[in-house]
Amino acid sequence: MKRREILKHLGAAIPALAVARYGQAAAGSAPQHEAMARGPFKPDWDSLAAYRTPDWFWNAKFGIWAHWGPQCEPEFGDWYARGMYEEGSDAYKYHLKKYGHPSQFGFKDVIHQWKAERWDPDALVSLYKQAGARYFVALANHHDNFDLYASKYQPQWNSTRLGPKKDLIAGWGVAARRHGLRFGVSVHAAHAWTWYETAQGADKTGPYAGVPYDGKLATADGKGKWWQGLDPQALYAQNHALSKTRHTHELWDWGNGASVPDQAYCEKLYDRTVELINNYDPDLVYYDDSKLPLWPVSDVGLRMAAHMYNRSIARKGKLDAVVNGKILDEQQRKTMVWDIERGQSNVIEPLPWQTCTCIGSWHYDRRVYDNKAYKSAQTVVHTLIDVVSKNGNLLLSVPVRGDGTIDELERAIVEEIGRWLAVNGEAIYDTRPWSVFGEGPSLAESSPLSGPGFNEGKNKPFTSDDIRFTTKGDAVYAIVMGWPASGKVAIKGMQSGSPQMTKAVSRVELVGGSALAFTQGPDGLQVALPANAPALPYAFALKIT
Repeated sequence: MKRREILKHLGAAIPALAVARYGQAAAGSAPQHEAMARGPFKPDWDSLAAYRTPDWFWNAKFGIWAHWGPQCEPEFGDWYARGMYEEGSDAYKYHLKKYGHPSQFGFKDVIHQWKAERWDPDALVSLYKQAGARYFVALANHHDNFDLYASKYQPQWNSTRLGPKKDLIAGWGVAARRHGLRFGVSVHAAHAWTWYETAQGADKTGPYAGVPYDGKLATADGKGKWWQGLDPQALYAQNHALSKTRHTHELWDWGNGASVPDQAYCEKLYDRTVELINNYDPDLVYYDDSKLPLWPVSDVGLRMAAHMYNRSIARKGKLDAVVNGKILDEQQRKTMVWDIERGQSNVIEPLPWQTCTCIGSWHYDRRVYDNKAYKSAQTVVHTLIDVVSKNGNLLLSVPVRGDGTIDELERAIVEEIGRWLAVNGEAIYDTRPWSVFGEGPSLAESSPLSGPGFNEGKNKPFTSDDIRFTTKGDAVYAIVMGWPASGKVAIKGMQSGSPQMTKAVSRVELVGGSALAFTQGPDGLQVALPANAPALPYAFALKIT
């Protein structure tokens, strides 16, 4: 879509939207708006389609994410800052018990209580490096609209002013680079406008029936309170009419009766995000949005992507940056790296992509710990293998407690992933897909994606009859999803005369082990395994040349 067409479209949604003032300050405004970096990329889909994924991301395959912010302080799971305002919900009931009624103790007060007193970014990133991660991503803000970095555009509601009173993104970035990992940030704040609408409500029953929650408070209401002088609307952004539906997922694409953000809200998000990119120099920016932030009611997301790419070229002499977006059409997949949330593609994708998932709840949830309900290292490893065989990367969230630490169960999972990759990483890192991604009974069921993903765990569980393939140089790696009781592996797709095999197999070896005896015939490649299984037998790699 050309720029004039974008403006025509935007005009129907927001008549007052003026997007031509890149880097121009409105009369009397302070601070001035951030300039969009000049370069070959323009803020439209056709121009952004010239993007090419940098090799560092294509080769990395595995990243770890600290999806950590003030919603981890209650330790009661994801979307707490919304759920606490939904009368009768689990989060609401928990909030009443722990903090009091949301008319008297709102999410702004949760932020005030969050201290992150045990946070040691260097120790955590060191652990993730040992676990085999090649890139690290830190949450820069969530739908709660609280910036975890120094922001002149969100000067009151950021982590250097409130809560930990630390620049968390700066700390994470220093640690990531010290340990040689590429550094990314995730930006989710575009949705605060509709996501926080529950804070405009009030109980319908009980002793607080009709008493408004704190979502509509103004600066004047803070007189004599800890937040005196602060503007709650700079956080909650609720001085607007409610959307026609209260179901957030129906509002995600800014349709279905969503309340449309005003120009000031859109431009503020642009300024905050470009400031984040300029000041912290991330290699990757993950947007938790369909397409890009605020599309199609604003073009600020297009401008942010163009800025990221142009800035990378200007600073590094080449396009070395990654932008993640969700629910992309075929053209949009050329403009950035497609992210699938809690799910996987069922084909070899022609372009690099990423799945993001979590071993527990996106925000730390004590119930997951108490119930020992984390994903196992085996599940994570199997997911990584499957995703890499289809040209993808895995970004794994390890939930962080409110105090800035991870628990011992999480640590054990992360360490086990590292032990598996230390042996088998050759079949993962720097690889590309083979002519087919795999074989075995798990291929019989292929659950389709739902919205941004969410097909995770819906296919048949992997067994030792399931194999995934990668390739590097002259080698093909067959990664077997379990140690077979028979002591033999049969790879049907590598039979003699197979169109996938340009040459006969000359050698098979166990990655991390020795050469193995094999035969290649019309029934496939038959490989005899050693007598003893490896320490982590749920997946192992064969190198075939």
